[in-house]
Amino acid sequence: MKIASSVAFLLLFIVAGTWFSTAQNDQLRAYTLKDGLPQSQVNAITQDDLGYLWIGTQGGGIARFDGISFKVWNEKNGLGSNYIHALKFHKNTLLVGTHQGLSIRAKNTFDKYESPRVYDIEIVDNEVFLGTRKGIYKYTLTDKIQRVDCNTTLNSTQINDILFDGTHYWIASRRGLWRTDRLAADGKFQKMFDSDFKSIVRYKDRVIAASFTDGIFSFKNNEQGFQEVSEIRQINSINVINSDQLWINTTNAGIKRINLTDNLAEKSISKRNGLSVYNIRNVFKDRQNNVWIGSSGGGLFKFEKNNFRHYTKDNGLVANRIYALHYTNEALWVSTAESGLTKIDSTGIHQEKETSKYLDKKVKTLTNDNEGRIWAGTEGKGIYVYQKKVRDTIIYDSLLVDEVSYKTEQIEDIYSASITTDIGLPSDWISAIKIYGSYIWIATYSDGISRFQYDHEKKRIFNLRTFGTEDGIKDVGIRDIARDETGRIWYSTRKGHLGYIKNDKVTHLTHKEVTGSEVSIGTIRFHNYDMYLGTLGKGIWFSTLSKDLKFEQLQGEKKLYSNNIYQLIFDDNGVLWAGSERGVDQITLNKKNEIQNVIHYGRNDGFLGIETCHNATTKDTKGNLWFGTIDGLTKYQPSTGIQQSSKPQIHFEEVEVAYQSLDSINLQDWTNSDKQLQLTEDENDLAFQFRSVDLDNPEAIVYRYKFDNNKWSPWNQESKITFGDLDYGDHTFLAQSRNKDWLESDAIGFKFHVIQPLYKKTWFKNILWTILGLIIAFIIYSYIKRVKAKNRAIRERLQLENHMLSLEQKALRLQMNPHFIFNVLNGIKGMSRNNINKMDKTINTFAVLLRETLTNSRKDTISLDQEIKTLKNYIEVERLMASKDFSYGIDLKSDLDPEEVLIPPMLIQPFVENAIRHGIMPLQRPGELKVAFQTDANFLYATITDNGIGIQQSQKNKQSTDHQSMALQVTKERIESLAGRNTLKIEDLSEKDTTLAGTKISFKIPLETEF
Repeated sequence: MKIASSVAFLLLFIVAGTWFSTAQNDQLRAYTLKDGLPQSQVNAITQDDLGYLWIGTQGGGIARFDGISFKVWNEKNGLGSNYIHALKFHKNTLLVGTHQGLSIRAKNTFDKYESPRVYDIEIVDNEVFLGTRKGIYKYTLTDKIQRVDCNTTLNSTQINDILFDGTHYWIASRRGLWRTDRLAADGKFQKMFDSDFKSIVRYKDRVIAASFTDGIFSFKNNEQGFQEVSEIRQINSINVINSDQLWINTTNAGIKRINLTDNLAEKSISKRNGLSVYNIRNVFKDRQNNVWIGSSGGGLFKFEKNNFRHYTKDNGLVANRIYALHYTNEALWVSTAESGLTKIDSTGIHQEKETSKYLDKKVKTLTNDNEGRIWAGTEGKGIYVYQKKVRDTIIYDSLLVDEVSYKTEQIEDIYSASITTDIGLPSDWISAIKIYGSYIWIATYSDGISRFQYDHEKKRIFNLRTFGTEDGIKDVGIRDIARDETGRIWYSTRKGHLGYIKNDKVTHLTHKEVTGSEVSIGTIRFHNYDMYLGTLGKGIWFSTLSKDLKFEQLQGEKKLYSNNIYQLIFDDNGVLWAGSERGVDQITLNKKNEIQNVIHYGRNDGFLGIETCHNATTKDTKGNLWFGTIDGLTKYQPSTGIQQSSKPQIHFEEVEVAYQSLDSINLQDWTNSDKQLQLTEDENDLAFQFRSVDLDNPEAIVYRYKFDNNKWSPWNQESKITFGDLDYGDHTFLAQSRNKDWLESDAIGFKFHVIQPLYKKTWFKNILWTILGLIIAFIIYSYIKRVKAKNRAIRERLQLENHMLSLEQKALRLQMNPHFIFNVLNGIKGMSRNNINKMDKTINTFAVLLRETLTNSRKDTISLDQEIKTLKNYIEVERLMASKDFSYGIDLKSDLDPEEVLIPPMLIQPFVENAIRHGIMPLQRPGELKVAFQTDANFLYATITDNGIGIQQSQKNKQSTDHQSMALQVTKERIESLAGRNTLKIEDLSEKDTTLAGTKISFKIPLETEF
């Protein structure tokens, strides 16, 4: 009895251990109606040359899958029937076997050919043979369906599969397996086995056929007899996958697999692996080595062999949301959503029920001490310590009277303790626990950091030391703590602060000294004397643990898939892994901490949980990485080999011309060819839609394009580009794609030419302009000829008027006030009786003045020095003739020599004459006249100021002469012609100050010099 119990326990241990240790990394991803699949019964699967997966359903038509979504075609789109049994591609044409016969899809239209229900399509030397419900049919080059006359039996029975092995045709029918040398009436048909055969495959030099009722058989060419491969029954189809695996798709047991090399059975695929139904119709292997499984009622499944293993409620966990992970003593401890602790070891998954009684709160951190006890930090219940030990005990058996016997039983010793604020813990809200030696370090959500020791026998805290704001921690919302290689205890905070504790002294760094902004730092990791920080919003930061800390953001040619970093861990190869809300990134760094490569793993890569949980990550002794997510637990087992990724393939999906799809050409034939699409002037608006199909990582595909000789555009996810109002001439559009491994596709190009209309061609426009020019020239010549005489007369009259005006201006400059001359002569006559000397002086000065006036009037400009001399002579004559003497002054402020400065002649004299005659002469007080000249870099400024009666009073008193009015008006026009309008200013000084009298005249003219 004891032996039996021990053996049973051992067998249970072996079975459980075998299940856990041999669990494959094979993953199944289901696609159902909620994902867009039109029907849950999948009868046929194939892949086209562009990479699209095509799925034929039982009642939902056909669907095309690009890795993200399904596009459906059914009877409404022209399909012959929504019930699909076979799919085959031939020369970019999709052949569809339906309930109603054959449908052929070319571009986006379907051609329908009626026949009995089509179950299989076989193409041999461009001939299309159809296995139907009633014999074999053939699709001919004349677009017709015709019956292939075989024999009486085959002509009237259901044909499930046809295979050509190079010399013979094999036919799987409901009435046996047949072989013939040709599919024709004169062919030699031989029944190989009498049973209901469903499927045929070729393996090396053998043909393997599956019967629904009798199993699977192998036949060699040119040999009699057969070999039984398997006794499995109720088979829908068989396929050879990975060159030597026979996949047997059954109606009641999922998929059975046999290795054809040694005929040994391999692990089956059933509900235990993730199938939702047991009835499997067929399987298909795509070009990315994924196997797609079509089921009856469960939809489509993607089977991929990868490095991830996923654990959820479906295979043993209590709940899917994982809050904390810790690996110790060959066991993984898992904290799930408010449901205690779970232990995973070689014997399987075990829920520690004792912990569930206390841990009904979130456990956000797990660790162990030197004695193997598990420490769990909670949100609201402090710390829980747990340990279970199993020991053997010998028990005396007194049931036997005549002999003494003993038996061995296993006893569980359970230790648990709770550490809360009731016994001195500073806070019950624990964000992190780390144990170093006998000291326990805890981080709290709002009360800083504490360090203490714990007496497990007395269950009490001692040597408690708390670090908070009074110790220099400016932000006590601690998110993580960790110890570096030098023994410092580092902490990170909710507001992006960082610091460390050494010898009970706190060194604190604010967010400005770390990342520069208040982003939460949730994770601290150390590797090779470097510190790495995971932030919630700014990616990963690092610093070397030197005396002067300098923090930099991890950067490189490749970027992280998310800047919200929840997890950081290094694997045994020194590769950094970062968990985020989008999955995990595998980050390869160089010695300078620059990102060399980033490989992202999401749902399509086997990382089914997608969103990771904060700091719920660990590594076991075998180097496996464990990640906690909101949808379960994921284990990553590093590969022994390196999987080679192939570069993506890109194609044009659609070209739109003038906003209309270009359906008249086959885009595949025009891609990268010498063909050039000719477009009219109204068709110069084009749009190109291109695509790379990646069934594993469709969201990671990015594109760039190039138009003519422009530079390549930046990489982005935009796959449609529109160009409007294109120039005439030759154009080339190029597009390229890149996958998640940064492998670039070959560029694809499309050439087109926008035809220039006749009326815009250069030679046509030249002729047109020439003719138009000749006409215009003739009209102009005629017009010129008609008006030439008139224009000549007008020109001569204008020239005469201009000449007369010029003479008039010169004559005006020669004129002086007749009264002035008359008075001078009368004065000289009077002086001859009384003052001979004054008469001589007056005559001499007056003679010089007349000579200068005559000389200067013939010139357009004179020097400023000459103008000043002429003014002095004029003023001296006026003084000699005046009844009352007056004083005057001429001032010059200029860095230039007055002989080098040029000024029009007689420009100042009319204003001086007016100031003397009408301003100073009527005065009863001494008169004063000031003339000032000043220059700058651009202008010559002149000012004439007198202390006379003022311009207003003067105008009331004087009787203007024509000469005076004309002289002043001409002078004003001369000034304005030189310096512009409103240049001349005349001011009555009494208007500014009643104590003053007189007039001030000022103007400026452009500075002109002899150099």
